[in-house]
Amino acid sequence: MQTDRVPQRAKDETLSAYVRSAEELTFTLQDLKAAIPDYCFQPSALKSLAYFWLDLGIIAGLYAIAHSLNSWLFFPIFWLAQGTMFWALFVVGHDCGHGSFSRYRWLNNLVGHLAHTPILVPFHGWRISHRTHHANTGNIDTDESWYPIAESTYRAMPWVQKMIRFYGLLFAYPFYLFFRSSGRSGSHFLPSSQLFRPSERGDVLVSSLCWLAMVLGLVGLGISQGFIFLVQYYIGPYLVFVIWLDLVTFLHHSEPDIPWYRNEDWYFLKGALSTIDRDYGLINPIHHNIGTHVAHHIFSTMPHYHLKAATEAIKPILGDYYRCSKESVWTSFARSYWACHYVPDQGAKVYYQPYPRHSR
Repeated sequence: MQTDRVPQRAKDETLSAYVRSAEELTFTLQDLKAAIPDYCFQPSALKSLAYFWLDLGIIAGLYAIAHSLNSWLFFPIFWLAQGTMFWALFVVGHDCGHGSFSRYRWLNNLVGHLAHTPILVPFHGWRISHRTHHANTGNIDTDESWYPIAESTYRAMPWVQKMIRFYGLLFAYPFYLFFRSSGRSGSHFLPSSQLFRPSERGDVLVSSLCWLAMVLGLVGLGISQGFIFLVQYYIGPYLVFVIWLDLVTFLHHSEPDIPWYRNEDWYFLKGALSTIDRDYGLINPIHHNIGTHVAHHIFSTMPHYHLKAATEAIKPILGDYYRCSKESVWTSFARSYWACHYVPDQGAKVYYQPYPRHSR
């Protein structure tokens, strides 16, 4: 099955394209939309740019402090802080990819590249595969990221693949960009990849060239200033960023009580509810409240700064279908790290096995 095909109903991520029978749900997409204030769907270019420039200003300030102190006692603190800001910058680019940054495509693409290229993310390549993820959330057969695999597939996986996906998952993102994940191939950098339609290949090429220019710039920096300099000022923060990205995306879609559906029992709204909101404490405003993930998956073109208000508006309608964890993200991560490996081979609606029974 080709996973790069986006269903026609998801072509423009519009409300009407996703309307289907609610089946066992007691509410519809229209019910949810009607409950949300209209302003929540209106992006402000000025407000979005303010968040973007604020992130860049903090990043510049952290670099200035690190350069001024130039101390190995400070660099670990700098890596944690700067890597977190790299992750915040990714979230801004994430809004650009969804078109929720502004109403202007050219501005979304420009800021998307300015936000993603410095942290080695090919904007258009990622944007397109992420679109597929949103159009197929909760669908085992066609979801794009952090989807579960069948137990038989898990048992047949080479140990190296298991180590990367299940035990080294906090560092998996660069591998995903180059190779995707279990059973699904396709590079985010190659315009000819099965991830992309022919009409999208020009955009992918532009982003890949920007990414390559950034890599060459980093190589040049390493040659001129030395590898240790590169570790101090870029590689350290970059690794923290990768950990944040993998941690947050994993936690939003990996929980033992979140259902997954096979094609015959899946439709958009039900799949979009197969995610969970997380509370990151003091980090919430820093990474632009990306923890409000349920509303984001239902209405992905909504700006991040309106997600909290939208969430409060739809919670009474969602009832038990709304999932929100208040426990420590590290507690949740530890549980899901060991429990969320595979699902049963059979069944239209399935859950991760509560305890992995695999042989190592």
